[in-house]
Amino acid sequence: MTNWVSFYDFKHSVIYVNERHRDVHYRKIAQDIAAYVPSPAARMLDYGSGEATSADLIAAACGHLTLVEAAPHVRASLAQRYAANPKVAVVRPEQVEAMPEASFDLIVMHSVAQYLTAHQLDEILALFRRLLKPDGLVVLGDVVPPHLAAPYAALALLRFGAQNGFLGAAVLGLIRIFFSDYMRLRKTTGLSHYEEGEILTRLKVAGFMAARAEENIGHNQRRMTFVARPVTPG
Repeated sequence: MTNWVSFYDFKHSVIYVNERHRDVHYRKIAQDIAAYVPSPAARMLDYGSGEATSADLIAAACGHLTLVEAAPHVRASLAQRYAANPKVAVVRPEQVEAMPEASFDLIVMHSVAQYLTAHQLDEILALFRRLLKPDGLVVLGDVVPPHLAAPYAALALLRFGAQNGFLGAAVLGLIRIFFSDYMRLRKTTGLSHYEEGEILTRLKVAGFMAARAEENIGHNQRRMTFVARPVTPG
C-alpha cells in the first residue's frame, strides 16, 4: 500500500470492525448529511464518498446526488449498488473537474481532508468554489485537530460500539489496527491535522465565508465540521 486511495480500495477489517459497524457508521453519516440538504430539488455533490452504503437516504432528501470516489473498486461497487436509482450518479474526480460552474447547491466532503496535503486541500476548495451555486453551501466534515487525535478516535469508536451493539468487536478492532497496514501507512505517508482557525483561513482564501458547526458529522465529536458559503465579489 503506497497511498491512502490504494489502502481504501480494498476491504480491511481494520477500517470497520464488522459489518454492523460499517452499516451504522454510514447510516449516521448519511442522516447527518441529509440534514444539510437545502431543498428536495437540490443538486448535491459528495466528494470522497467512500462506500456510502446509506447514500439512498441522502438521495431521497435531494433532487440529485453525485458521488465522487477515487478508489476504482469502491467506485465500481457504488455504481453497482445504486445502478437502479436515477437520482444517484457515481463519477471519478477527473469527471467532476470537467463539470460546468455553479453545478451544485450543496457540496459535502466528509472525512477526506486528513488524507490530503494542505496544497491539495486548497485546490479542492477552489474547485468547490467554482462548482457551487452563488447561494450554495459547502460542508467539510470530520476535520481532524492536531492534539490527541488517535486517543480520542479510539474512545469515540468504543462509545459508538457500546451504543450500537459492537463494543467487543471494537475492542478487538483497536488491537488489530496497531499491527495493520493502516499504521504503517500512517507513519510513511502521514495524515493532515488542522486547527479550527487554519481551516477557516483556507476557506476564506478560497472565497468562502465559513464557521465551525456546533456538531461534527458522524460519531466522533472531537473532530470538526465547517459550513461555508461563497462570498460574492464586490
